[in-house]
Amino acid sequence: MLVWERPEPQDRPAPAPLSRERIVTAAIQLADADGLDAVSLRKVAGALSVGPMRLYGYIATKEELLDLMVDAVHAEIRPTGNGWREVLSSLADAIRRAVHRHEWLADLIGGRPQLGPNTLASGEAVASGMGDVGLEVVVPAISAVNAYVIGAVRREITERRAERDSGLDKRQWQVTYGPYLRRTFATGQFPALSAFVHDGPHLDPDETFRAGLDFLLDGIEARIAR
Repeated sequence: MLVWERPEPQDRPAPAPLSRERIVTAAIQLADADGLDAVSLRKVAGALSVGPMRLYGYIATKEELLDLMVDAVHAEIRPTGNGWREVLSSLADAIRRAVHRHEWLADLIGGRPQLGPNTLASGEAVASGMGDVGLEVVVPAISAVNAYVIGAVRREITERRAERDSGLDKRQWQVTYGPYLRRTFATGQFPALSAFVHDGPHLDPDETFRAGLDFLLDGIEARIAR
């Protein structure tokens, strides 16, 4: 029986009340503060002032805990809108906001489908909001948007982590590596790339995300029109 269907044990009022919700909330707080490395059943138990063995009545493994954490965050992902384009755009923005609030989520989204109730509710909101677009378009369109968003937010989080680890923000990175690029481009060996860097649009992360999403949605719109 999966964790979402398995009954919780009858709680004891002392020394501290416990539930899956409290366990998951504590785990998310640890992960938000210090990343997934800070999450273990022992550390979560410590945050709740209970012994680790008490958690096993509610959660059998760390993998179950991670699944519950991801599903809990999906309560924040509720796509809205009129028509398929607004719904898919809302889905993309909601996922991105959730990952920015919970950086660790970038390491867990993707892969096998999540089956928790909040995740299913999010998927239902998307599917029901797609209107009368045929399933032959709806299914790959939703998959394409999910793939784009997952890749985009993972890149954003990777860059954010690299900035923290190196101690160089974007401006400092440009100052450090700019002279090397100027010398390299001056050789004339990379004319197309040089034009790309010097003359291309310099978008901020929000603009970059939106531009890529609009390209994708335009492609889906063209497919629907056919």
